Amino acid sequence: MCAVKLICVLGPTACGKTRYAVGMARRMGGEIISADSRKVYRGMYIGTGKDLSDYGDVPYHLIDIADAGTKYDIFRYQKDFAQVYQNIIDRGRIPILCGGSGLYIESVTRGYSLPDVPGNPPLRAELEKYSDAELIAKLASLKTLHNKTDYDTRQRLIRALEIAIYQSEHPQEDIYHTSDGKAVPIPRFKEGEVEYIGLMVSREERNARIDARLDARLKEGMVDEVRGLLDSGIPAGNLLYYGLEYKFVTQYLLGEISYDFMREHLAIAIHQFAKRQMTWFRGMERRGIRIKWIEV
Repeated sequence: MCAVKLICVLGPTACGKTRYAVGMARRMGGEIISADSRKVYRGMYIGTGKDLSDYGDVPYHLIDIADAGTKYDIFRYQKDFAQVYQNIIDRGRIPILCGGSGLYIESVTRGYSLPDVPGNPPLRAELEKYSDAELIAKLASLKTLHNKTDYDTRQRLIRALEIAIYQSEHPQEDIYHTSDGKAVPIPRFKEGEVEYIGLMVSREERNARIDARLDARLKEGMVDEVRGLLDSGIPAGNLLYYGLEYKFVTQYLLGEISYDFMREHLAIAIHQFAKRQMTWFRGMERRGIRIKWIEV
């Protein structure tokens, strides 16, 4: 049986992941790696719920590493995770991945290859000569077809083949080089080397927590935070891109919606977001990931 090399604490928003992970880190001598797609941005504290005071003396990583207004992507996250993970291991500490961004979690714990594959017009023109059945057979020879999303349209099918062919010609490397030239190994976890712990509460309790937390954040100054970001020169469109709190509060500050409309519909949007998170985690289980669920 493989020894655990990474602990992953996951769950929907407002279930108490950070406090749980911090308690675990204190007991085990661990450090926390954030798996949250918005906590990476500086200046976005209240809306993202960073709650940095919760960490106390526990080291945390991948928080406040990108400027607000920019677009941090999963390609960069994979590389940043690899470097942070190796540094924690080198110090003899235990890495604890904590967050609710399912795609970020799977991208690093399942070793997903997500290359930024450039378009290849000549190849596409050649592939257009073949029938769908022939293209699907070709794709199946290059990768395992888990579902039909790669070929539910001809456009998707050709793009999937374009990516698969590129990957076959450019094998995924086991290291990447940082900006200072340091070679960092990319973690490849085997089955059993990642322990997944899922935190969950009832839907009613989760929604009540979301509502209470939203009201607390509004009182804490979330509107002023977003106003400050706009005043600093960040385009409104960039804040709208981040969704949820930043989308609705920006719309309110632009005069597009009222305060009461903002609060009501933002709460609904966060409820829906939490539901989508749980749908993703259930999908992870269908994809073979074993999650130990704990009611909190």
